[in-house]
Amino acid sequence: MTRIYLTSLLLLILCTSLNAQNKDWLTPVSPSEVKYSSETVEKLENYIQKAVENKVIPGGTFIIAKNGRTVLNKSFGQVNDQRAYKNDDIYRIASMTKAITCVSIMQLVDKGLIDLDAPVSRYIPAFKQTTVLDKFDPADSSFTSIPKAKELTIRNLMTHTSGIVYGSFNPGKLMAVYDKYDMNVGFSHPEWSNEEWMNRLAEVPLAHQPGARFSYGLNMDVLGHIIEVVSGQSLDVYFNENIFEPIGMNDTYFYLPKDKFDRLTPVMSNVNGTFYDVAQFGQGDLVNYPMQGPRDFFAGGAGLSSTAIDYTIFIETLVEGGGKLLSSDALKLMTSDQMPLVINDYENYPKNPDGSFCLGFTLYQDGPNKRSPKSAGTYEWGGYFNTKFFIDPKEQLVFTGMTQIAGFQDNQFWNELYAIIYEGIE
Repeated sequence: MTRIYLTSLLLLILCTSLNAQNKDWLTPVSPSEVKYSSETVEKLENYIQKAVENKVIPGGTFIIAKNGRTVLNKSFGQVNDQRAYKNDDIYRIASMTKAITCVSIMQLVDKGLIDLDAPVSRYIPAFKQTTVLDKFDPADSSFTSIPKAKELTIRNLMTHTSGIVYGSFNPGKLMAVYDKYDMNVGFSHPEWSNEEWMNRLAEVPLAHQPGARFSYGLNMDVLGHIIEVVSGQSLDVYFNENIFEPIGMNDTYFYLPKDKFDRLTPVMSNVNGTFYDVAQFGQGDLVNYPMQGPRDFFAGGAGLSSTAIDYTIFIETLVEGGGKLLSSDALKLMTSDQMPLVINDYENYPKNPDGSFCLGFTLYQDGPNKRSPKSAGTYEWGGYFNTKFFIDPKEQLVFTGMTQIAGFQDNQFWNELYAIIYEGIE
C-alpha cells in the first residue's frame, strides 16, 4: 500500500511540475530573468517604431523568446490607418509554411514511413517519367528534354536540389516553360486537388539534373502531397492532428474560418512613400486566398496563414528539442548540413559564406567571413509577404517577425534588426 501511495504521489508531483512548466512557457518575463538586456529590448522597440514612421514597414508583430520566455511580444503601426496592428492578427506566412511541412515529413521519417533517399516516384508515380530541360528556343518557347541521370529523392526535395523551381521567380526560359504547363501557382487553386497539381507538375521538365545545384522551388509542395499519400489524410487534417493541436497552434490555417476573416491583415505595397492595400488595386487574386476555402488544394510550400505567437510556439518547440513534434534524433538530422549529401560536386558548389542548407532551412555555420551575428547552428527561413523567423539552439533564442508587404526589398531592415537582437545577449 505504501509503495502504491508513493508512486501515486510521485506521479502527482511530476504532473504538477509539467503543468507549471507548460503554464509558464512563452510567458513574458523581465529580460534580466533570462540574461537578456532590457536596454536592448527598448532599442529594438525604438528601431521598429522608427521603421514604421519612416515608411519602411507599415507595421507588424514581433516576438523574441529566450530560454522559453518572451522578452518582446509587441505590435507596431496602423492597419490602413484604421486600427493598430494587434498581437492576435493573422498573417499570410507563405514560405514559412515550408518549415511545418518539413517537420511533418520528419515525423513520418521518425515512424519509418518515409525514407529520405527513396525516389519521389515511390510515393507519386508520375515523377518516374519526369525529364530534364535541355534546349530552349526563345522564339516560340519550344524546348527539348533529356532523361534524368538519376531519380530525384525526398532529400532532394527537402534541400531544393531536385530541379523543381518556381517558374514565376525565373524570368526567361524557365518561366516560359512553367507557363506552358500552367504551373505558375503557389498559394491556392480554385479547382485542383493536391494530387492533380502534382501529377501536372511531374510533366514539367526539371530545370537541371537532380543534385546539380540548389534551385528554390515547389519542392515542399510535392512533399505536402507525399504526406497525404503516406498518412492517408489531406494535408490540412494531418497538420491539425500532428502539428497544430498537439502544441496549441489555434489560429493557423490554410483557409480561415469566416469568424476570423477580420483578423487577417491586408498585404500592403509602398508606392512613393505611401502604403496601399494591394487587394484594392487589382491584386485581390494574389492575396485573398485565405478567405476562399474550403478547397482541396493545400500548398505545403506557401499556403498557411498564422499569428506571430502560433508560429513562435512552433519554433520554440524545435529549439527546446522537438517536444511533442519530433524525436531528438529526427531533429538533429533535420538541422544538420545536407549539401555534401545532395550536391553532385559539393567542393565547387558556391556556398553562402556563412552557411549551407539543412532539411528545409538555411543553416548558419562558422566561416572566415561571417556576416551574421547568429550562432553556428542557427536555422531559419522567411515568407513572400515579408515574414521572418530564426531558431538559435546555442542561445536558446527564437525570433518571429510578421509584416505583410508585397515586393519588400529592404534587407537592411532585417539585418540591422538581427544585429540589435544579438546585442542583448548577456
